[in-house]
Amino acid sequence: MTVKIIPKSEDEIEKMRKGGKILARVLAEVAKQVAPGVVIKELDRSAEKMIREAGAIPAFLGYKGFPSTLCASVNEEVVHGNGRRIRALLEGDIVGLDLGLWYEDLCVDAALTVPVGKVTPIATRLINAAQEAFKCGVSMVRAGVKVGEIGTAIEEYVVAQGFGVVRDLVGHGVGRALHEPPEVPNFKSPFVGDVLPAGATIAIEPMITAGDWRVKTLDDGWTVVTQDGDLSAHYEHTIVITENGCEILTEP
Repeated sequence: MTVKIIPKSEDEIEKMRKGGKILARVLAEVAKQVAPGVVIKELDRSAEKMIREAGAIPAFLGYKGFPSTLCASVNEEVVHGNGRRIRALLEGDIVGLDLGLWYEDLCVDAALTVPVGKVTPIATRLINAAQEAFKCGVSMVRAGVKVGEIGTAIEEYVVAQGFGVVRDLVGHGVGRALHEPPEVPNFKSPFVGDVLPAGATIAIEPMITAGDWRVKTLDDGWTVVTQDGDLSAHYEHTIVITENGCEILTEP
């Protein structure tokens, strides 16, 4: 079943572009703060402070009851890790940092996974593969492309690297809401009919695993982890579709 995707106006895109610059800067600064011994709650506090000082509003804090500004997901945690946890990062961890914000009533969303000190070669490969998978998805984007083509490109790349693609979670439209149509799978799926028009804004976000792709949600009701306990990495940007490609709104 296809969905109607409503493009953003030029004014809305410009506001998202400004919000995207703020988000890119905040996310980069939070990533710089990651180090062994740093407590996750301090990263969350820093992210919220920077977002508010820039005249924006955290998008995740309070969303359906979510407790923090930052989603901080460590090692086997795929997404939605509570940023308010008093958990110190350890040498060799990897941590996914996911942030969203509202700026002038429009929302942008981005994420990256970073190493904590020196990590294993497989962890490095996984982090890099998540970023490259995003690029593979973006390479398919243009006005008129079907959403399914993005997921197919991502999955083909990730599988070729020997990694798994999470299937229980997908990318999404973003802008007037944090989550809006269409769903943007990172894998081959039946959702191939949604056609992206110029002006549509979506978040492409590969979530990949070092082992099996299957996941579960912990008892906190938020944190999604790999069932086999193996590592996971996440990479995301908000983009706007153009006639011949796209513009990444949340890149530095």
